[in-house]
Amino acid sequence: MKNTRATSMWGAVLGTAAAMLLALPDAASAQWKWRDANGVTQYTDRPPPAGTPDSHILTRPAAARTPKVVPASAPTPASAPEVKPGAQAKAGDPELEAKRKKAEEQKAAERKAEDEKQAKVRSENCERARGYERSLQSGQRIVRTNEKGEREVLDDNARAEESQRTREAIDSNCR
Repeated sequence: MKNTRATSMWGAVLGTAAAMLLALPDAASAQWKWRDANGVTQYTDRPPPAGTPDSHILTRPAAARTPKVVPASAPTPASAPEVKPGAQAKAGDPELEAKRKKAEEQKAAERKAEDEKQAKVRSENCERARGYERSLQSGQRIVRTNEKGEREVLDDNARAEESQRTREAIDSNCR
């Protein structure tokens, strides 16, 4: 009799554990799969670097799917003008047109600010990459920390690889 209860209890525990595992999200679905500049397929949990063409992105997580493109002239729900029930908006209504124009100007200003912010980041990345390139070409010792936390000096092969990566960063950020 004890043996039957123990088996029944373990069956319930295993069933509960299996149900909990099935309820977890699929870890592979949160993976990015993309092809780098050398044509090597990369699997990561982070998006590919900026500047990677969409044609090189092979798989995206479901949450990172690109949303539908909404025309810039279409008002968003937050900036849509209020229309009172029962009142029909006329095409030539000056108040409605003013609200729509104001919303479009606000969107344009937000886009401009975002573009300026991105340009500043690219400029900083460009300057940083050019400085590192100068360091690599100067012949001075370059020391980095490896995955074990140990300091290692770059040899000629590692310096060439770093130069190639730096050149790619310069090409993508210095336009």
